[in-house]
Amino acid sequence: MPHGVGIVGAGPGVSALHLPTLARLPEHFTVVHIADGGSGRSVGLAARVGARSSRGLDDILADPRAEILAICSPPAEHADQILAAVAVGKRAIFCEKPIGTTMAEAEAAVEACRAAGVPLIVGTNHFYDPAWGRARHHLQTSGGPVVSISVVLALPPNGRYHDAVTELEQPIAGRPAPDLSRPEVAAGVVRQLLTGLAIHDLPLVRDLAPVLERVVFARPIAPIGYAVGFVASGIPVQLAAVMLPDGADALWRVTVTTTADRLDVTFPPAFVHAGSARVRVLAADGRDTTYAREAEDGYLAEWRALAQLLADGVPVEYDELLDDMRYALRLAEDAAALVEATA
Repeated sequence: MPHGVGIVGAGPGVSALHLPTLARLPEHFTVVHIADGGSGRSVGLAARVGARSSRGLDDILADPRAEILAICSPPAEHADQILAAVAVGKRAIFCEKPIGTTMAEAEAAVEACRAAGVPLIVGTNHFYDPAWGRARHHLQTSGGPVVSISVVLALPPNGRYHDAVTELEQPIAGRPAPDLSRPEVAAGVVRQLLTGLAIHDLPLVRDLAPVLERVVFARPIAPIGYAVGFVASGIPVQLAAVMLPDGADALWRVTVTTTADRLDVTFPPAFVHAGSARVRVLAADGRDTTYAREAEDGYLAEWRALAQLLADGVPVEYDELLDDMRYALRLAEDAAALVEATA
C-alpha cells in the first residue's frame, strides 16, 4: 500500500513540483491531505488529486491517513512544523530547504527526528539529481584535483515556468524590487537569497569543498541577485545570481574546474520536469563529452530516497543535514556582514 502524504503549503512549489512528482510514484505515495496557511489555495489543489483540504496545521497533524508530512511552507515555519510532526507521531518528514532559519532551530528539529527515529529528507533536489552522481564519479576518477567552483544562475520570474505547468486559482503577486542603496536592506537580500536560493547548490559545493574558510567578497546585484566569493578547503568558489523581470530562459549551472578538465552541470529550470541535469566535460586535450541525461530528475530521486528509508530502515544522515545548514548559515551571515560593512 502506498504511504499517505499530507502536504503543508499550497504554493507553486506544491502545485508544480510535488504534486506532479508524487503522481509519478503511485506505488510509494498518495496525497491524502493539503493544508494552506489561510490562502484557500489548498481547496483547488486537493480537488485535483482527490485529497482533503484544510487551513492551518491542526487538522493535517490529526489526520491519521497523513502518515508522512511534507513541509512546503515559508522557511520561518519549517523547524516548528518538524517538531509538531514528530510530537504527533508522523512516520516520516519531507521538508523543503532550509530546515530552520537559525542553527538552534535546525538542531532542535533534527535532534527531535533523531531521538524519535523519524526519517527526515530535505528537498535538496540538485544534490539528489542523478547527474550530480555522474559528475561526482567523474571528479573522483579524472585524476585532477578541483581548483575552482562556480555556480551561476540567471533566472526569469518563476511564473514563466510554474504558470506553464500548473493552474492556480489565485495567482501569487510579485513584490517590488528592494532598495539596495540601504546597507541593511542589501545585506538582508544577500542573506535571504543565499539561504533561499543558493542553498539549492551549497550541498554540492560542500561535497567538494567541505571546510568554509572565509568570504572574500559579497554584494547584491540589481534588481535582485548576488555575487559572492569565498574560499573553502583551499578552493575558490564563486556564486552569482540575477533575476530579471524580462530575462531570457533560465540558466542554472555548476562549473567545476580541475587541473585536467572543466565540468559543467546544467540543471533544467525550476518547475520543469525535463529529466536530469546535463553533464558536459571539456578536457585539456580538446575532448568535448556530453553525457546522456537521465529520464528522472532530482525531485523524483529525493522522494524515492524517502521511500527507501521507509522500506529499508537505513540510517538517516542527520549529521550531514546539520552540516549543510551550518555551511549555508555561516556563509549567509558572513556575506551579509561584509555587504553591510562595505556598503
